[in-house]
Amino acid sequence: MLGWLSGRGAGERRVRRELARIADDTWRAVWSSLPFLWGLSPRQIDALRHRAAWVLASKTYTGVRGLEVTGAIRLSVAVQAALPIVELSPSLYEGWLEIVLYPGGFMIPRRQVDENGVVHEYLQPASGEAWDGGPVVLSWEDSGPGAPRGANVVIHEFAHKLDLYGGEADGMPSLHAHSDIRPREWRRVLDATMDQFDGMLDAADDAAQGGEACVAGTSRRGALPLDPYAATDEAEFFAVSSEAFFVDPAPLARAFPRWYGLLARYYRQDPLGRLPPIGQP
Repeated sequence: MLGWLSGRGAGERRVRRELARIADDTWRAVWSSLPFLWGLSPRQIDALRHRAAWVLASKTYTGVRGLEVTGAIRLSVAVQAALPIVELSPSLYEGWLEIVLYPGGFMIPRRQVDENGVVHEYLQPASGEAWDGGPVVLSWEDSGPGAPRGANVVIHEFAHKLDLYGGEADGMPSLHAHSDIRPREWRRVLDATMDQFDGMLDAADDAAQGGEACVAGTSRRGALPLDPYAATDEAEFFAVSSEAFFVDPAPLARAFPRWYGLLARYYRQDPLGRLPPIGQP
């Protein structure tokens, strides 16, 4: 209980103080570095700025391995984290306190028990992680202006937080404020879309087996609407889908229109209507 109370969001007075501290030149610099924001309406821009101020007022930032967390870095992460909740309650990010930033990628200790009961411990490279009840951990190299196009580790990890707010990390965020979405519908569409994506992966892998087909298989994998990591499990499918939804929605909507439509109803946004496909002006 004490952990949850300490992770409650900032009150309106603190948010407004943080809002007043956002310098216009810093805001413009961050805005210009994140082109997936450019299609937002004036009302949504105001909401985004307010939500970003809420993140700044509610979360502590910790830089590690010598990273100096500047005001511009803080704002950039807050703005990206705020985008998914522009039309939602910021309370969905409550229950935890800290954003940890590494200069670049980092290693996560993992422990796995195989089918024979043997325990395997290893280090896994990562660019982000969201802990249940704990911090969001990010690589700034993969979160800032130099991040790969079409991907967004901040949105990915904060989508995990939305998922965890709804209970277990199972690909289903809390739907309490969405009377138009029933959990059964969410699960049905999610499962069907994952099956369809698994089929796409299998087809790409089959094409990659042997000789010249390897080139075709590589090309097919590169043409997938989502990063193959989405097939890991339901939680990763939701997180990878969320970053694609906000950053490069056209392939997602074209391949999985029902899943895109469900995400649009959940986030109460339609990025497809405001963003050209990546690579087009």
